Amino acid sequence: MVLLPQGLKALKQVAKQVGVDLRGAYLNLDGGFDSRHNRKCIFHAGLIPNIPENPRNRKHPKRGRKRLFNAVIHALRMRVERTFAWEDKFKRLLLRFEHSQQRHYGMKLMAYTLINLRGFCGV
Repeated sequence: MVLLPQGLKALKQVAKQVGVDLRGAYLNLDGGFDSRHNRKCIFHAGLIPNIPENPRNRKHPKRGRKRLFNAVIHALRMRVERTFAWEDKFKRLLLRFEHSQQRHYGMKLMAYTLINLRGFCGV
C-alpha cells in the first residue's frame, strides 16, 4: 500500500511510452487500499478508483457521501483473480519449470482443460 504512488507513476510512464490513454479508466483494488490518500493519488493520476469501502470494525455505516464503487467491474476482477488462484494449484505452472515458451503455454492449456473438466464433471 505504501508503494501505490510510485506504482501509479510507473504505470503512467509505461502507458505514455506505449501510447495508451489511461484517463477515465477504472483501477480495481482491494478494500485494504481504501483510504483518502490512496483515492486522491488515483484521482490525480487520471484514473477512477474502484475500491470497496472498508467498514473498519464500525457498528454503524460511515456518514457522508458514499465512495465511488462499481460492483459489476469489481466482480469481473474477482473472477480473474479466482482463475489465477486455480492456475496456482498447478506447481508446474507456479514455479515455471519449462524454459520453452511453447511448452509452458501447452502446460497452461492442459491445466485449463483439467480445471474445466473438474468443473463440468464434478470430479
